[in-house]
Amino acid sequence: MKMKNYFGLVERRLSVRNFAKIILLSTGLLFFASACITLGKDFPAAYVPAIKIGETSKSEVRKMFGAPWLSGNQDGELAWTYGNYDYSVFGERKAKDLVIQFDDNGVVTTYTFSTTEHNE
Repeated sequence: MKMKNYFGLVERRLSVRNFAKIILLSTGLLFFASACITLGKDFPAAYVPAIKIGETSKSEVRKMFGAPWLSGNQDGELAWTYGNYDYSVFGERKAKDLVIQFDDNGVVTTYTFSTTEHNE
């Protein structure tokens, strides 16, 4: 009799453990399926046409877009990068990227703007 109760208790514990594993696994799969990663910092793309090569200064760029997400050297010139990258496992991927290069006087020499949002 005692042995029968013991096995019944073991079976219940195993079924509770299996149920817990199933719930944990289901929660993990649901989280993975809805996962989204955002990198960078959003910036107002509407100001991009206001950038004038040979005229716009670093302080003007900072007023328009704020602090850059990345800063470094590109082709021997200071380069600021503004970027916003949204990646989703099962969804639309969005990206917006602005790279601005400055000469030694802090004036824009070139810039590139790219986006995945097309209005064609």
